[in-house]
Amino acid sequence: MSELKPSEIVAELDKYVVGQDKAKRSVAIALRNRWRRQQVAEEFREEIEPKNIILIGPTGVGKTEIARRLSKLTDSPFNKVEASKYTEVGYVGRDVESMVRDLVELTVNDVKLKEQAAVRTKAEQIAEERVLDLLLPKAGIGLSEPPAAVNASTDSTTDNGGGTREKLRSLLRRGKLDERYIDVDIADRSMPMVEIFSNAGMEEMGINLRDMIGSILPKNRKRRKMKVKEARKLLTEEEAQNLVDMDKVVAQAIDKVEQSGIIFLDEIDKIAGKNGGHGPDVSREGVQRDLLPIVEGSTVTTKYGPVKTDHILFIGSGAFHTVKPSDLIPELQGRFPIRVELSALGAGDFYRILTEPKNALLLQYIELLKTEGVAVEFEDDAVRDIAETAETVNSRMENIGARRLHTLMECLLEDILFQAPDIESRRVVVDAGFVKEKLKGIYEDQDLSRYIL
Repeated sequence: MSELKPSEIVAELDKYVVGQDKAKRSVAIALRNRWRRQQVAEEFREEIEPKNIILIGPTGVGKTEIARRLSKLTDSPFNKVEASKYTEVGYVGRDVESMVRDLVELTVNDVKLKEQAAVRTKAEQIAEERVLDLLLPKAGIGLSEPPAAVNASTDSTTDNGGGTREKLRSLLRRGKLDERYIDVDIADRSMPMVEIFSNAGMEEMGINLRDMIGSILPKNRKRRKMKVKEARKLLTEEEAQNLVDMDKVVAQAIDKVEQSGIIFLDEIDKIAGKNGGHGPDVSREGVQRDLLPIVEGSTVTTKYGPVKTDHILFIGSGAFHTVKPSDLIPELQGRFPIRVELSALGAGDFYRILTEPKNALLLQYIELLKTEGVAVEFEDDAVRDIAETAETVNSRMENIGARRLHTLMECLLEDILFQAPDIESRRVVVDAGFVKEKLKGIYEDQDLSRYIL
């Protein structure tokens, strides 16, 4: 669990997300509370419930970006899902419990990779010995010793064999044998395809059937001819998997999910509304009712065992253009006590988005064109014009927030991006005049701007 202070979490988010200080503070407090809960006495620990959050704001203001960056900041199990893809039980589609199963699956894979990394050195040593075993019968090729001495014995315990093996080891480590082909027996992980066509909640049965069939069928191995370099990599991965204790991995993953898991429920406003009962909205309220026990705290059955959701933090997100948080069913509203409204972005915010973040849009285009040997420079006036244009276009049409900058930048740099491999000038300066010239026609023609911008 990350031990970052709330101020440090906000500082890290500031590197990628402009503004929205209130949302950052709320998320930082919620994350810090996860760590605080781990420190309290055990009799109180189970009583402290997570304070779930709803982020409210138009599209393109940073809701999803905050969630994405949170997942990279903390060591907490994290899963981002779209609330609109779930249906209530009885309708075709995924049931809401699958979001917990997905979170467990992601966490198990993550913990397994970390465990494999911890035993990688040992796995590399074992893989090296396996490669040497395959190479030793052909050790006479390319070595200074006469073939008779090499072929006399392949036993590494004898003097000649031991010397040959060590010479091979030296050549192997120096990469001298990387291009040689050897025959390797590897585990055949392919198995019959199993498809399940059934109601919601049954996708887990499909997974379990595949696992069951995989355990019943004999562990086949197939022989492949490959280069030594590729074989070492493949055998290292195989040995790393063999060295990992999966029971320990699963127990650790389930504990992490239960104690510090985070589920980001995007588009939660799409399941709000009081028009349920007919038409395409028939399952909206049903999804909310199915979601309620998971958010409140229940036990979800997964292929790794039961998982409790009592202390998983849920962060809801939605534009709430046509509905309000109060349109959610009362029971679900009560489970999201913290509401944070994110503000719409203006020209000043767009300017900062273009220039300040570590992954700023201007930097991305500069780095892309640098691969063609073209140096692009953006003058400050030009950047401000782009920001002001984005604000104006958003006000005239649908407000899509910072995503408008992507359409503007592509339109602005289209010719440069197309001609970059053949352009004579290796240095291009984008100034205010360049911006006005490129965007003038589209900007003035309302119908054209609706299609292009």
